[in-house]
Amino acid sequence: MHRKSSPEQRPTRTQTEIPGHGAQFVPSLPPPYASPVRRVPAPAPPSHGRGQVSGGQELTGRLALVTGAGRGIGEAVVHALAGQGARVLATDLAVEGVTTSPAGTYDGRLTARTLDVTDATAVEALVAETENTLGPLDITVNVAGILRSSRVAELTDEDWAATFAVNTDGVFHVSRAVSRRMAERGGGSIVTVASNAAGIPRSGMAAYAASKAAAVMFTKCLGLEVAGRGVRCNTVSPGSTLTDMQRAMWSAGGGDEEAGARGVLEGDLAGFRTGIPLGRIADPSDIADAVAFLVSDRARHITMHDLYVDGGATLRA
Repeated sequence: MHRKSSPEQRPTRTQTEIPGHGAQFVPSLPPPYASPVRRVPAPAPPSHGRGQVSGGQELTGRLALVTGAGRGIGEAVVHALAGQGARVLATDLAVEGVTTSPAGTYDGRLTARTLDVTDATAVEALVAETENTLGPLDITVNVAGILRSSRVAELTDEDWAATFAVNTDGVFHVSRAVSRRMAERGGGSIVTVASNAAGIPRSGMAAYAASKAAAVMFTKCLGLEVAGRGVRCNTVSPGSTLTDMQRAMWSAGGGDEEAGARGVLEGDLAGFRTGIPLGRIADPSDIADAVAFLVSDRARHITMHDLYVDGGATLRA
């Protein structure tokens, strides 16, 4: 038997003007159903030169900072952002790797600098100098990372600390320096490149997985804190990717690259590791394309999201 709502309980419908959508009928709930409403301004349409530009130049006019830019995923991110029209400050411990990139291709939009992300003072100084000389940072991508694989029983204090110093502390140092400035200006985008190992146990990767999991949750918490100021914070979690780090893992296992790749694709029952359902190992550009999307206006309503780019390897466990 259905009970009819009393006049006091029945929701009413009120015509409300919603910016960009015209008059809408919105339910107005009386107590006890009514709840406080936080009014958030409607997002402004993308401005010309700042996104959604035809010809694949949707990041034209934006300034990006990329760490770990000398090779692998970081290098691919630099190319992806610069290729979309952004000016890029590419940083790494060894700037030589960054300067070998075809900077001329980007009409002078690529600047290379050395940076040790474990040094909080150096990070703050570089961010301050960049904003004074190149302009305000619109985008930051944390890619710098290291892997020191070892079973926990043999894991040294030095390897544990070094892993967290780069993979977690480095993300904290860079994100803190840029997010404070972005929040003051009322906009910006930060992406941390983590790992699918942050979401599923991996034997011999305790330090790496734990450091990446910490970086993921840190980025989400930061995203919550600065969302009200228009700053978006997301993570991209790659699986096995054809980088020097991946090849080093295969070499450490005593096999050649072909055998290592086959093991990744097929999985390892003894190691409790699934294969890759899509049947291929990622190229760094696959990860970079995901980053480029998240920093663009096409992702303007996405924040605190962890995007897995692993070909289904974790079965999104």
